[in-house]
Amino acid sequence: MTKAVKVILIAVIAVVLLVALVLGVMVGLGIYGWKAAMRSGNEAATVQHLKTIHAVELQYYNTHKLNFGTFDQLVADEMLAKRFSGATPIVDGYIFTLRLTAASSGQAASFTVNADPEASDTGTNHFYMSSTDGTIRVNKDRPAGPADSPL
Repeated sequence: MTKAVKVILIAVIAVVLLVALVLGVMVGLGIYGWKAAMRSGNEAATVQHLKTIHAVELQYYNTHKLNFGTFDQLVADEMLAKRFSGATPIVDGYIFTLRLTAASSGQAASFTVNADPEASDTGTNHFYMSSTDGTIRVNKDRPAGPADSPL
């Protein structure tokens, strides 16, 4: 093999490696951006789901002897989609937990709902909402509660 052929071969290999490196970086950035977009979309959908849950719970309360409904009751009454079936449904990458408190002497019935990311790649924020004010509260580090900042 002549010296010229060796130089050309080394140059071709260098170009191929450079192109592979650039493509690898571009693919990596694309995946990172796609995951960030998915998390953002899941969080936006979750906020809308919480607003819907609040609205249908109020409707259920007014039509079911001043009691709030479980997810299964809301699904059975066709107020929520079937994907909300179960005690803790996972919808759009978030785990929804609904807690009902029955009416007692002098206290009206109430509910709270938490929405927490199923995994770190499905969302970053934790959400909370109660029947008392309907304000969605958010916490970046742990499950949100009534003392957390409003959205």
